[in-house]
Amino acid sequence: MPDTVMIFAAGRGTRMGALTETQPKPMIPVAGKPLLDHALKIVDEADGVSQIIVNTHYLADQIHAHLADRDILFSHEDTLLETGGGLKQALTLHKTASLFTLNADAVWSGPNPMQMLLQAWDPDRMDALMLLVPPENAIGHLGQGDFTIAPDGQLTRGPGLVYTGCQIIKTHPVAQVDEDVFSLNVAWDAIRQSNRLFGMPYQGAWCDVGHPDGITLAEKMLEGADV
Repeated sequence: MPDTVMIFAAGRGTRMGALTETQPKPMIPVAGKPLLDHALKIVDEADGVSQIIVNTHYLADQIHAHLADRDILFSHEDTLLETGGGLKQALTLHKTASLFTLNADAVWSGPNPMQMLLQAWDPDRMDALMLLVPPENAIGHLGQGDFTIAPDGQLTRGPGLVYTGCQIIKTHPVAQVDEDVFSLNVAWDAIRQSNRLFGMPYQGAWCDVGHPDGITLAEKMLEGADV
């Protein structure tokens, strides 16, 4: 079972406008604490995680200082490597066969998402297991969905469920990509070709906090208000 989590915290957060002029997006407060701390609470409450990796780039010193009292492995990117490239670089610092990934710019209300994935993970059939949410529960998200799910849980591309940024993924499809800068979509497409890309719906609400309006929406969601 995976015992490592990679939290993506390297992006510049340009959609946040003035809010990220002097602080990185993961440090923006939502409901009284930084977005990054919301992600870490999920990690802390999941079973069996012994290694946390956080990638950084923009105003990285603030994130490093905030986490100075925690046992965190930092993977600093001198230039932005995108999600796939960021994970590939982190794997040079910490070898593992599979791991969780979690985005730092989302807030959750409901069951622990990592725990849900852990209970459903079947490495004999799966190279990746994504947590997805129906569009009506994807608060603040403007897209039409990313994947459709078959009865057996296999995923195909297309409008439908929204990827939440939380998954378990084996590392070899990422490490095998030749490029250094690439999206995780490259690895997912390779996994899909082998019929080993799976997903499951999240039984709760999820808020995209990648833009300023998402802050208010996330706080209302956490208060249990209609959003």
